[in-house]
Amino acid sequence: MMTVAAARQLRDGAACFVGIGLPSTAANLARATHAPNLVLVYESGCLGAKPDRLPLSIGDGVLADTADAVVSVPEVFNYWLQPGRIDVGFLGAAQLDRYGNINTTVIGGDYDVPEVRLPGAGGAPEIAASCGEVVVIVRQNPRTFTARVDFVTSVGYGSGPGDRERLGLRGGGPRLVITDLGVLEPDPVTCELTLTRLHPGVTVERARAATGWDLAVAGRLVTGEPPTARELTALRALEATRIGRAEPDGRGT
Repeated sequence: MMTVAAARQLRDGAACFVGIGLPSTAANLARATHAPNLVLVYESGCLGAKPDRLPLSIGDGVLADTADAVVSVPEVFNYWLQPGRIDVGFLGAAQLDRYGNINTTVIGGDYDVPEVRLPGAGGAPEIAASCGEVVVIVRQNPRTFTARVDFVTSVGYGSGPGDRERLGLRGGGPRLVITDLGVLEPDPVTCELTLTRLHPGVTVERARAATGWDLAVAGRLVTGEPPTARELTALRALEATRIGRAEPDGRGT
């Protein structure tokens, strides 16, 4: 549901800054279904990549082999991302707060001696700052959906309206947060993430129980459409391309 819901947000012809994992799967699913002209941009410098399998990392050779162009990493950021040439960026999160701020740096303690040190920022802060809009894909539970992140790695809406402008961030910020339970969108006035859509079979009570703050719910809450047969077929075909996926006889491909 997360992957299909995310793929549906990508319009044909848009430029999309893609990470590995669910964002890459969603973007490639969109290309295989309704958005064949989606332009995939990877942090490694691959512009317009058209992988025929799910890449293992941003350095996977299939991205360079199928790209329209391969440029340096500084050029991706300085020429494509920071000037606002990327329409949408996909991000994940270890922690996410009610204003869409993301933590992928440290949890607990302080920066020098944390309880957990996470992989870090990578290109996420620039993606959050400069893309036309950001889509966050993350599983919803109280540990991840926390009232206040332990460290702001990537700014969403800061502490509320006006913070992005005060910080000089050109991008529009997080437009959607897609979880395994539903979809959240920022309130147009308060910027607080609000539950606007539930996946089939999910209740408001379950979504609120999985959130570390008093989750706001839209007055016109809707239930999203389940995946179509075409979307499921395309997604399963993509998943079958994963290197290392076990075959029925136990061997990897």
